[in-house]
Amino acid sequence: MTPSEVRQLLADVQAGRLATEEAFAQLSEPAVGDLGFATLDLHRKERCGFPEVILAQGKTAEWVAGAVRRMAEAGQDCFVTRLSDEQAAHLSAHFPQAVQDRLARTLWLPHKPAGPLVGNVLVVTAGTGDLPVAQEAVVTARVMGVNAELIADVGVAGIHRILRHRDRLAAADVVVVVAGMDGALPSVVGGLVDCPVIACPTSIGYGAAFGGVAALLTMLNSCSAGVCVVNIDAGFKAGYVAALTARRVEKARRG
Repeated sequence: MTPSEVRQLLADVQAGRLATEEAFAQLSEPAVGDLGFATLDLHRKERCGFPEVILAQGKTAEWVAGAVRRMAEAGQDCFVTRLSDEQAAHLSAHFPQAVQDRLARTLWLPHKPAGPLVGNVLVVTAGTGDLPVAQEAVVTARVMGVNAELIADVGVAGIHRILRHRDRLAAADVVVVVAGMDGALPSVVGGLVDCPVIACPTSIGYGAAFGGVAALLTMLNSCSAGVCVVNIDAGFKAGYVAALTARRVEKARRG
């Protein structure tokens, strides 16, 4: 519970809108949700600004549903990534009010309606095959309260395709560049903008791409100074870091 939420809770008790026992129960919420198969960090939002995110990969559909249910019971926004088709169908039956994006493989179950989006994150893909990872970045940034838009299929094989978007690139607070194959696009974008560029390699590519390792090494060796790199196929991580950065930029704008 944030300081502002504690103040509101005490004000509600003082005004008689909330019983003392109910307030005590809310203040006594444990720091973790122990489910046996998972130990959920229920104080992460207070420390880091966003609740724990559930990675569905490697879990049964029942485990994922149990984690979502516990997060909801604790009054937490719930974001799930890397949902399989089986898991998605199971969660749709149990949480029909949740929003799913099957391209991004995500589920979003907010505790309460979100406020207006802030900032400006631009997610760029080198190819159409990179779209699932890129959409994961877009959805992640949006659920964290940040405007995020997508430009698809503008890789270096046709350099004019990215150059026609220079005005949009220049207006961004952060640019996420998602690319497989040779992974060259982040360096090009990094040479065009004055904001951070987050490079996200994907596992798209032929044999010598080594499942994204070739793109990862290219990005790590970028000659553009403003480029930093996340892991292979890590659209969530790219979107998360981009959103944190854009929120800080928006906070500085507002003074």
